[in-house]
Amino acid sequence: MADLFADYRLGAAWDEMIDADSRPRAPYRTLFESMQNAGVPELRASVDSLARAYLNQGVTFDVGGEERPFPLDIVPRVIDDTTWQVIESGVRQRVKALEAFLADVYGPARAVDDGVVPRRVITSSKHFPRAADGI
Repeated sequence: MADLFADYRLGAAWDEMIDADSRPRAPYRTLFESMQNAGVPELRASVDSLARAYLNQGVTFDVGGEERPFPLDIVPRVIDDTTWQVIESGVRQRVKALEAFLADVYGPARAVDDGVVPRRVITSSKHFPRAADGI
């Protein structure tokens, strides 16, 4: 079987999968090997299958009157546990902040009273149901 990555050249930007010595980074080793074992024809068939499925399901965008499938890389982004813990912490923090903001917007409106957010920004939003104000 030919080496799938034999002609792969690293660019100037950091490569998530391949290190400077042209070896797969630790989190990507299993995926790298799976891609090697699959080979070009199987990977190309997977890309084509995904594009057809997107077209059939309407996951498209219009370019000059032509519907094209939404582009999605079939190579997943691998996130190691340490990195995921940082992401998870940030997402939890942002969810808490958003929930606190929404509770304030629909409740005491301290952010408005303190001048952090102008009332018109909130009340003019098409996503602000006036019936929910004060709940």
